[in-house]
This record gives sequence, C-alpha cells and structure tokens, in this order.
Amino acid sequence: MKKLNIYYWICTGLLFPAIGIGSVFDILATPESVQVFISLGYPPYVGPFLGIAHLLGLIAIVIPKFPLVKEWAYAGFTFDILGAIYSNLAMGNSLLNLVFPSIVLLFLFGSYFLYHTRVKMMA
Repeated sequence: MKKLNIYYWICTGLLFPAIGIGSVFDILATPESVQVFISLGYPPYVGPFLGIAHLLGLIAIVIPKFPLVKEWAYAGFTFDILGAIYSNLAMGNSLLNLVFPSIVLLFLFGSYFLYHTRVKMMA
C-alpha cells in the first residue's frame, strides 16, 4: 500500500507543474500563451477560462472528498489533453509538439488508475 501511495502522489504531483504552470500563464494571458491559442486556431479569450478550469480541476483531484467532482476533473483533463493533441495534428504542427501532452496524458492515466486502486484497497 505504501508503494501504491508513493506512485499515486508522484503521478498526481507531476500534474501540478505540467498543467498548473501553463494555467497561470493562460490566466494572465501572457503574450506567449495567447500566441499558442492563436496558433492552434482558438480565440485568445479561451485561455483565461481554460486556465481557471485547469486550476480548479487540479484542486478537485487532490481534495480527498467529493469523488464525483474528482471523476469529472479527470474526464475534463482527458478531453482537454486529447483536444490539445488533436489541435496540434490538425494545424500541421511538428510531431515534437505532441510529446509533452502525451506524457502528461500518461501521468493523468497513472494518477487515475492508482487513485481507483487506492480506493479499492481502503474499502
């Protein structure tokens, strides 16, 4: 159980820098983050909304209560990351742009799987 908790917190903890740092830049609408949204074909006003949603989702994932909200947060991140991968493909961006979202998706799946394994072991 101890190893399971360590692996869970590693996967979940890595989501914070991977998603959280970009979220702050999106909320602040920095020129770089605005340029990313424009290059993917999205209007710049979407950035601050998604940044706030990302931070709320990260909070929902680490709060021990509210399992339904946690499920929605995991689902939202999955759709968001898959959308980012698809947007990069649709805009003809380099395959190198797919590496980071793919790695984040793996950590997200690891966190989700380990979360449910922990819940089953505690029951």
